[in-house]
Amino acid sequence: MKIALGADHAGFQIKQHLRQHLVEQGHDVVDVGTSSEESTDYPDYAAQVAHQVAKGEADCGLLVCSTGVGMSIAANKVDGIRAALAVNEDEVRLTRAHNNANVLTIGARFTTAEQADKYADVFLSTEFEGGRHQRRLNKVAQLEHEPEQ
Repeated sequence: MKIALGADHAGFQIKQHLRQHLVEQGHDVVDVGTSSEESTDYPDYAAQVAHQVAKGEADCGLLVCSTGVGMSIAANKVDGIRAALAVNEDEVRLTRAHNNANVLTIGARFTTAEQADKYADVFLSTEFEGGRHQRRLNKVAQLEHEPEQ
């Protein structure tokens, strides 16, 4: 699987750990940065990962920042992205199974490197269930294209 991976300075250490974990599992990882703990702006990395996923250049994306929330907000601004915050393994599974999330965001302040590995493993191994969930996602996709009222 081809995975776009990014983080700001706060998520740098977990991103580095995740990259190694994913490569060891045989995934093709495109690391968009950051490359140090020097202060950076999370929207820059969220945009790069989200655009790769939206264009089909990556199968999915993983993003890490301090809380995971900023990355989620920024990534979700890109048409076709369904970014979800990792809170626990069950919620990560449901974001894929029910919401067909294509980007997972992780909060470095609240997640250990080992938990991040587990979240990534669950995210990458869970299939979308379709059915009634697809009907709901179709409605969500319509929202992206509705004119302002």
